[in-house]
Amino acid sequence: MISKPKISFIAFDGSQRIALGSLAYVALKVKVAVDEGVPGPVVVLHAATSEPVELDLRGTPADVLARLSPAAAAVPTPAPVPRGRGRPKLGVVPREITLLPAHWDWLNEQPGGASVTLRKLVDHASRSNAPKDDVRSAVQAATRFMAAVARNLPNFVEATQALAVGQADNFNALVAAWPADVRDHATTLAAAVFNYSVPATTSSPAA
Repeated sequence: MISKPKISFIAFDGSQRIALGSLAYVALKVKVAVDEGVPGPVVVLHAATSEPVELDLRGTPADVLARLSPAAAAVPTPAPVPRGRGRPKLGVVPREITLLPAHWDWLNEQPGGASVTLRKLVDHASRSNAPKDDVRSAVQAATRFMAAVARNLPNFVEATQALAVGQADNFNALVAAWPADVRDHATTLAAAVFNYSVPATTSSPAA
């Protein structure tokens, strides 16, 4: 499996990192920065996926923490699958699929019948495609981060292209002159695409 950055939240004031850590920690650091009049733009992201996070910074620090959504702070997990009536232990969900007669004939001839065979085929495909799915997700996370924070930096387009085709050396050369905080997080995310390790971005001990 491809290694991924530790899940947390990260905030940037332009090209300078404000904080990395729990959502509560990041929210408080962002509030202080905004109250002090940082030039911005201030961007808060899920550190692993680069999905944007909206914060309501009105009021006191306690007010900000009270408004944090538990759902936003949680690591996304698949929703439980409703259990079907026929196979409660497996959680089977009946749905319609359309196949040619020859496909049905072949499925029905397999041990266990069509349903068992289809489940085995899906399981096999899921396992086989897992590495590609991981790389695709990693490319999306790194590209999303760069689009949010590095869009106006030199070589942005070229770096995203190098990332998309897996050119590690080219990517690292293109982002080398970027501000350190942006470069470090971009290369941390890109490491999952290129399948090699780089020093992970570290959070403040206060996180």
